Amino acid sequence: MSLILADAWLITMNARRDVLERGSVCVEGDRIAGVGSRALLAHAHPEAEIMDCAGRIVMPGMVNTHTHLFQTLLKGLGDDMALKRWFTCMTGPSAVHLTREDAKTAALHGCVESIRSGITTLVDFMYVHTQPGMTEAVVDAFEETGMRGFVCRGFMTTGQEHDVPAALIETPEQAVADARRVIRAVNKPGGRVQAGVAPCMIWTVDETALRLTRQLADEERVLVTTHVAETHFEIAEAAKRYGRTDTEFLSDIGFLGPDVLAVHCVHCRPHDIRILRHHGAKVSHNPCSNLYLGSGIAPVPEMLTAGVTVGLGSDGPASSNNHSLFQAMKFAALIQKGAHQDATVMTAEKAMEMATIDGAHAVGLGHEIGSIEAGKKADLAVVDFGNAFMAPIHNPVSAIVYSGLGHEVSDVMIDGRFVLRDGVVLTQDEHALRRRAQLCADALAARAGSARFKNRGWRSTAI
Repeated sequence: MSLILADAWLITMNARRDVLERGSVCVEGDRIAGVGSRALLAHAHPEAEIMDCAGRIVMPGMVNTHTHLFQTLLKGLGDDMALKRWFTCMTGPSAVHLTREDAKTAALHGCVESIRSGITTLVDFMYVHTQPGMTEAVVDAFEETGMRGFVCRGFMTTGQEHDVPAALIETPEQAVADARRVIRAVNKPGGRVQAGVAPCMIWTVDETALRLTRQLADEERVLVTTHVAETHFEIAEAAKRYGRTDTEFLSDIGFLGPDVLAVHCVHCRPHDIRILRHHGAKVSHNPCSNLYLGSGIAPVPEMLTAGVTVGLGSDGPASSNNHSLFQAMKFAALIQKGAHQDATVMTAEKAMEMATIDGAHAVGLGHEIGSIEAGKKADLAVVDFGNAFMAPIHNPVSAIVYSGLGHEVSDVMIDGRFVLRDGVVLTQDEHALRRRAQLCADALAARAGSARFKNRGWRSTAI
C-alpha cells in the first residue's frame, strides 16, 4: 500500500534544509518513495491513499540519543539533588529492587510517551541487572510498541566506596560476556531494534571493563555509549584515579572511536573537545537533565564549532521527568543564549537538527533516518498546530522548537507503519498501561523506601 501525506508544512531536514509549504511525502512499504507536491505524487502513485495534512506539520521522527527507560517509574523521586546524591540515595537503591516486570512496564510506558511526543528512535542505557532478562525485557518493549532504536547493555564494575549498591556491581568479564550474548541474540542486519554496550561512568567502571568493551565493540561492530564529564565529581575522580580527565583517559586507552556516543560532556574543556573530534566520537546533549541535577551547561556551541556531531537526549525520567525532546530542543537553544548572552549562538534550526538528522548521525543511522528524503525509512511525525500554543504560524521550525509543548503530535509512523494515528496509540492499550505503570511505581517506591511525597512544609493527604 502507498500513502501520501499531503499539503503539510514539510520540514525535510535534507541537505538544503528545505521547508515546503503545502508539501507532500509519499510512503511505500517502510520507505519514503517521493517528496513534492500533492499533484505530482498523486500522478506518480495513482493507487496511493491520500491523508490530508493541511493545517499540520510533517517532520522527521525525532531521535532521542540517551535515556534510561526503567527510570520511568521514578519520576519525581529525585527532585532537588545533585547527581551523586541522586544516584546513591534514590536511583541506585531503587534499581536494586527493580524486577523484570518493572523493567518491561517502564520501557513500554517510556516508549509510548516517546511516541506521543514524536520520537521514533531511542537509545536506552540499561544498567540494572539484578535479575535475568532485564535487557531482554526492554527489547521486548521496543518490539511491542514499534519503537526503533538501541538497547544498550549497561553495567557497573566498581564504586562501592562511593555507595554504589553491591547488587548493581558485576565483574568486567561477566558484564561484557552477557553484553555479547545479548548482542548476538538481538542484532540482525537491518533490524529495527539493535543491542549495544554501555559502561556506565568513570567512577563506576574500571579500566579492565573499558578495554574489554572496546574489544567487544570492535568484534561485534555495535554502538558504544557511556557517560562522560557530566559533573565536577567525575572530573575530580578521574584526576584522582588516572591523573587526567576522563576524556583524556578514554583516549589514552584506545576506547574512543566513531562508534562511541559520549553522553553529557558538560565539563569537557577545549582539549577534551578536540580529543572527541579527533576520534570521531559523537555527543549526546541532555540539557534538561543537566539543569535538573545542577550539573552545569555543556559547551555545545564550542563542540559544534570544532566539528563534533551532537544529538539531543532526554535522559532518564528520574532526572528530567519526561522523555520530551520538545522540551530538550527549547532548553538546548535557550540556555546557550543565556549563558553566552548571545541570542544567535544557538538557533531553533540547530536545535531541530540535533533532534533529527544530527541525532541520526550520532547513532550511526544518518543514511536511513533523520530526514524526509526519497529512499529513507518512513519514520515521520505529524504535528497539529491548530491550537492556541502554536498558532498562528510564521515559521514551522520556530513553532516546533519555541512554541510547541509536545502534546500536539497527532500521528507517528515508524518503518512505514502508524504507531500513533489521530491521537490514538495503536500498539498498546495506553490506559491499561498507565494503570499498570502506576502500580509498579508505587510498589517499587515502597520496596526501596523512597518517599512518594517529600514533606517540605507541604502536606499530602489522601481523601
